[in-house]
Amino acid sequence: MAIASPSTSSIAATLSYTHYDSPRHGRVSPLPGLRSSVPGRLPPRLTVSSRFYSSKPSSGSVFPEDHFELHYSFPSHSRSTKAAPVFVTLPPDVVNLMGQMKRKKAMGASFMALMAAGVEGIVVEVWWGIVERDGPRVYDWGGYLDIVDLAGRYGLKVRAVMAFHQCGRGPDDSPWIPLPHWILEEMDKDPDLAYSDRFGRRNLEYISLGSDILPRLRGRSPIQAYSDFMRDFRENFRKYLGVVITGIQVGMGPAGELRYPSCPSEKLSSVWRTRELGEFQCYDKYMLASLNACAQKIGMREWGRGGPLGAGNLMQNPEETSFFKSDGSWNTPYGQFFLEWYSGMLLLHGERLCMAADTIFWGTGVKMSAKVAAIHWHYSTKSHPSELTAGYYNTSNRDGYLPIAQVLAKYRMTLCCTCFDVQNSEEEEVTPNSSPEGFLRQLIFAAILCGISLEGENFVARLDEPSMKQVIKSSKLYSAGGGQSFSFNFVRMSKHLFESHNWTRFTRFVKQMSDARTFQAKLDSRRSELSLSSSSASWEEVRGKAFAYY
Repeated sequence: MAIASPSTSSIAATLSYTHYDSPRHGRVSPLPGLRSSVPGRLPPRLTVSSRFYSSKPSSGSVFPEDHFELHYSFPSHSRSTKAAPVFVTLPPDVVNLMGQMKRKKAMGASFMALMAAGVEGIVVEVWWGIVERDGPRVYDWGGYLDIVDLAGRYGLKVRAVMAFHQCGRGPDDSPWIPLPHWILEEMDKDPDLAYSDRFGRRNLEYISLGSDILPRLRGRSPIQAYSDFMRDFRENFRKYLGVVITGIQVGMGPAGELRYPSCPSEKLSSVWRTRELGEFQCYDKYMLASLNACAQKIGMREWGRGGPLGAGNLMQNPEETSFFKSDGSWNTPYGQFFLEWYSGMLLLHGERLCMAADTIFWGTGVKMSAKVAAIHWHYSTKSHPSELTAGYYNTSNRDGYLPIAQVLAKYRMTLCCTCFDVQNSEEEEVTPNSSPEGFLRQLIFAAILCGISLEGENFVARLDEPSMKQVIKSSKLYSAGGGQSFSFNFVRMSKHLFESHNWTRFTRFVKQMSDARTFQAKLDSRRSELSLSSSSASWEEVRGKAFAYY
């Protein structure tokens, strides 16, 4: 994406795509202003306006130094919304650390209930730490083959998440799924394979992207290890691909999200979490080597010694820091240099994985996706500090999500994001500058502008009426804006889902998300196939059986 430097004090921004002429990747046409990137498709009725305060051009930067504000507007007219199939994410430990499927009877009853309720399918995390636990290239898919086979028998589709990250905080946590032990051994030998902040604290949730292409994992690079894992998955699940397994989500960082571990994942997922600024994760030797090389290239060696000074601490008010405050150094030539490098490394990591996955799963009939974190606290500030430390160069004068959407569009991938169930009013008491709805609106805009499909998820595993209504409202925002296709992953399946009052609300929610005729036809078809003893099963009978197994 390029934004031309303005010659007047107030002009409209011009956004443009890069050409991608590869027959594998299709062609993404130039996008002057807001013209559609899809040949033959009417342009989305969306607008971007930018307010500039300076005409001084940037030197050697993709983005100008000029200060401007981005505004996102969606069409005011009503449009019919498309059906949005609902998937349900399974518990993370559905396969135990020995690779065996847990509680098969309970899982069978649960799948039967989901099928009867009109759910499209399930989402299952395929953990690197379980499958390749015994050594390099020694894969055990047994438990996951059982799950996929069982889902197929009940007519459920499967979305498989290639989970290259850690789950949980430690052995005393439940669930706890570490990286493969042989990976941890290599990280013990070379601590710089782990992300590190300015205090020297190491994070073992995910291998540092600074070593992406370095053969530090017993002769293989991390990208090669991820690729080998996905390739072996393809070979072992080939007969299910495009038939039962219809989606593959590629894990790209902590919690499977394309981001840096600026805050530990358990804090980001906690309902009562504190809204931390986060810490820049650029202090392992491989990240520092890259930073130093970039600084030397532009003749500013002093800029390559580490992350920004004056970034405060995790709990500090951003206005009390010299880097993140409204007129802080984030918006100086140094700040732009560092943030472009930091976010650029993350984007490069994402593209490497997109390219690998596209090569491996090309022609199998599965839809690929990648997940972006919903970091919405401090969103209403100028600097967006929590997003910056996570690797999203998104500020009041720069769109940090459009470049990510462009990369996904290049590889025809779907964008996945959580936060569809959260309202601004819920966050105001915790963090006045938080805006989950504003964040989501921006991300939806990027997806529509790039012509990519969208997967939504709930931020909190709750089944109350307000959160479900918010999901429906958020999904309509995407479809009404001209979005391609939308689906929703409910996170997660648990005993509470099958409690009578929750189940009633959930099945109503599934119906509301789906097209009424399609929903009823699906139910009629499934009920004709489903029976308990010799009689046709009711929802209540099926739900009760699932609940009884927990």
